[in-house]
Amino acid sequence: MKIAIIGAGIVGTATAHALLDEGHEVLILDKEGPAFGPSRGNAGIIAHTDVLPIASPNMLRKVPGFLLDPLGPLAIRIGYLPHLLPWLARFLLAARPAAYERSIAGMIAIQQLALPAWLARAEKAGISNHIHRRGALYTYNDPRDTAGLEALGKRQRAAGIAVDMLQPQELRQLEPALRDRFAGAAFHPDCAHISDPLALTMALFETALARGATYEKAEVSNISLGERPALIGPDGWQRVVDRVVVAAGAWSKPLAAAMGDNIPLDTERGYNVSFPGVTGLTSRPIGFKDDGFVMTPLESGLRIGGAVEFGGLTAPPNHARTKALYDKAAKLVDGLPAFESGRVWMGFRPSLPDSLPVIGKASRNPNVVYAFGHGHYGMTQSTATAGLVAALIAGRAPAIDIGHFSPQRF
Repeated sequence: MKIAIIGAGIVGTATAHALLDEGHEVLILDKEGPAFGPSRGNAGIIAHTDVLPIASPNMLRKVPGFLLDPLGPLAIRIGYLPHLLPWLARFLLAARPAAYERSIAGMIAIQQLALPAWLARAEKAGISNHIHRRGALYTYNDPRDTAGLEALGKRQRAAGIAVDMLQPQELRQLEPALRDRFAGAAFHPDCAHISDPLALTMALFETALARGATYEKAEVSNISLGERPALIGPDGWQRVVDRVVVAAGAWSKPLAAAMGDNIPLDTERGYNVSFPGVTGLTSRPIGFKDDGFVMTPLESGLRIGGAVEFGGLTAPPNHARTKALYDKAAKLVDGLPAFESGRVWMGFRPSLPDSLPVIGKASRNPNVVYAFGHGHYGMTQSTATAGLVAALIAGRAPAIDIGHFSPQRF
């Protein structure tokens, strides 16, 4: 079959490989080019250890305080609030205890596939040198958080995720650059991070082309309802194929609407600052629970990023948020270079209220399959998603219950 993938980010590129494995003819389309958006600027962590959605009963109690701080871990631009209200209503529903537990079940299911899928794909594509397995740390400042982190660790272990609780002195032994301000940390010895998101995505993209995939820089504004869907561009061009995969990230919503699915997709604007050439300060990714950011030692340089801002796809970046992340890091980590020597970035994470992606067939045309909305976990879940999409197209039962990710769940 001839299959078109709309989106040349990490999810679309990984899906190209999975479909090439099945012997399909693959056409990749993207209006910007490969590795555009979060696929080039994310934290670079294969974060299969994360099993809790953002929407939770505990998070709801914190949201009012977050919103009072325009530079805090979660912010909404005032002018964007009316547009976001339907999404926020879904977020509130997803935070109810029963819905929260359903989201956790979905998270665990796809996260259990994530690391094995990545290791297998990297080996097959000859890019295993991009994957580093030195574990990851999740630090906390307040000793009162210990019980909550231990409870989370119990849930993670039940899902097959290794976790060790560290005392402050053990944390400092692993990462001497950390200042003596922490009550402890969770250590995930099996966690992996990558050389650099842009480098890895481009390596995967180029190996897909070497295997026979083709690429065209083009914008898709609509998809027809025929048995052989036609991709339609804003200037009228068309490409007729047998199947379509929509993997356009934060730009997927209009295409899904054209296929009869009203997906509550919005964009979390993520910020980071990278310091090219700064290596060796830390050895592994470190998440800072109480300050809402992560630090990753990429081969291209140290990256500090995180936080969530809702402001849509058109408003300019607010890099005061990036500076706020750096200022927090400077209080916790010795040896950081000056902020002015870094390279700032902002990207659009495709976000759904329950923190689960959309993976499944379109309502109006079963020959169109969705693979978008991964939020913070596009890099992590990309190769697992690719396998699920390939199974759907082949008519096989997917490796896990994809009802968690149904486009019609909303």
